[in-house]
Amino acid sequence: MTTANDTASVIAPLALRAYEASRVLATTPAAVKERALYAAAAALRAAKMDLLQANAQDMDTACAKALSDAMLDRLRLDEARLESIARGIEDVAALPDPVGRTLAEWTRPNGLRIARIAVPLGVIGIIYESRPNVTADAGALCVKSGNAALLRGGSESFHSSRAIVACLQEGLRQAGLPEEAVQLVPTTDRAAVGEMLRAVGFIDVIVPRGGASLTRRVAEESRIPTILHLDGNCHTYIHAAADMAMAVKVVENAKLRRTGVCGATESLVIDRAVLATHLRPVAEALLAGGCALRGDADAYAADARITPATEEDWGTEYLDKIISVKTVGGVEEAIAHINRYGSHHTDAIITADEAAAARFLAGVDSAIVLYNASTQFADGGEFGMGAEIGISTGRLHARGPVGAEQLTTYKYVVRGDGTIRPV
Repeated sequence: MTTANDTASVIAPLALRAYEASRVLATTPAAVKERALYAAAAALRAAKMDLLQANAQDMDTACAKALSDAMLDRLRLDEARLESIARGIEDVAALPDPVGRTLAEWTRPNGLRIARIAVPLGVIGIIYESRPNVTADAGALCVKSGNAALLRGGSESFHSSRAIVACLQEGLRQAGLPEEAVQLVPTTDRAAVGEMLRAVGFIDVIVPRGGASLTRRVAEESRIPTILHLDGNCHTYIHAAADMAMAVKVVENAKLRRTGVCGATESLVIDRAVLATHLRPVAEALLAGGCALRGDADAYAADARITPATEEDWGTEYLDKIISVKTVGGVEEAIAHINRYGSHHTDAIITADEAAAARFLAGVDSAIVLYNASTQFADGGEFGMGAEIGISTGRLHARGPVGAEQLTTYKYVVRGDGTIRPV
């Protein structure tokens, strides 16, 4: 592990090599990129024991630092998770090639034939925290979309990420592609992040994936365009017309399936009209799973096991077994609360009233809105994208899961026949 103080001397050559590799990948045929990814998945399976050993080293360090259970869960790898990562790489490989797609075409009266064609972004710098699966997802998606990836993972996952990148590079080598198309920044020095954010001319896009402090730093310091992944303060709203059994099942899954993922529900919003009938069974399921509930006055008056919430709770991404409970007077009040306190990530409504659902889906200003489904479906793999680099909560270029298709831009290809523009 490099810990050089002069991080500029570390980042500059990596970025240059990534730029050179991106020019090769930009015109690489789809079949060659697929071959590289299938070979990378095979290399990952073959290196299973090395990967588990590297992860054990990371886990020992993380436990010594007393990281939270949610953070440890994000970091931990086992054989099942490694197989899931390998299958994820293969799923990306099997996707249609996003490069070279004709997005639109038309002919002008003067005979010019104009087409808008999808092309790679170039070099993508991905800055993320302690999830080693992001290393595989980001690397695979960049290769599939003809981009080079410069990865700066969290210090907690350094050894795991380095082992995964070695597998991705082995796949690139077997396909005859430059291994510099996927590189891991070899230092845990946080100054490396600043160097990446200033690498104008070499890195084309920065994608942060992590907590609010990381995203804020990238937004404030980057001289390079960014695709921002903000925190996941996600809501599930139980409407007055919600089926109680469905509400219990969906909320339990949305909160407790995995509390450390960005699509986990952090706030339960419930109509006052069904507070007496629906809150207690939902609370029972959450409490049975070890989840603490913090609610407004109506909520804790309805169930004494709920403790009072503070104003801070409404805007908190817990990433833990804690959920806030907000009582509202109907769909308009629910929309207003979510738009005010949410992070514009993922929000859901549970109801049998299609008109209420339509109003919620139209009115909630989030990248993903769901109807009678768990917020934990906020995932590129579940959307059929194979994987994702993150969930973009911005409005420009990409919104929602950022998969291979979202890692392209476009150019115009214009064909004429000696066509000139009149004076």
